[in-house]
Amino acid sequence: MTQTYEDFSKYGKEFADTGLKSFASLSKSAQAIAAEAGEYTKKSFEAGSAAVEKLVSAKSLEKAIEIQSDYAKQSYESFVTEATKIGDLYAELAKEAYKPFESIVAKAK
Repeated sequence: MTQTYEDFSKYGKEFADTGLKSFASLSKSAQAIAAEAGEYTKKSFEAGSAAVEKLVSAKSLEKAIEIQSDYAKQSYESFVTEATKIGDLYAELAKEAYKPFESIVAKAK
């Protein structure tokens, strides 16, 4: 009975230590995602402001349509690029969060 309690205690401590490592990894990855999202928001706002300035200064309807089309194309491309980048960061977050638990799962098998 004592041996079982000691084993359980040992595994509990190991699991808690692993959880803390995982939490630290999650925190670091979440900060990277937040920074990336903030940077994208800033760039998007600046691009939108520049497009509005160009639209206001457009001399003809054709030029305004051209400016709007260019802005829509650039915005879409930027969004797809950023979504891919943030998706990769989330995938990395999941891998890093699981990494400390790999040894425990391997022992359990």
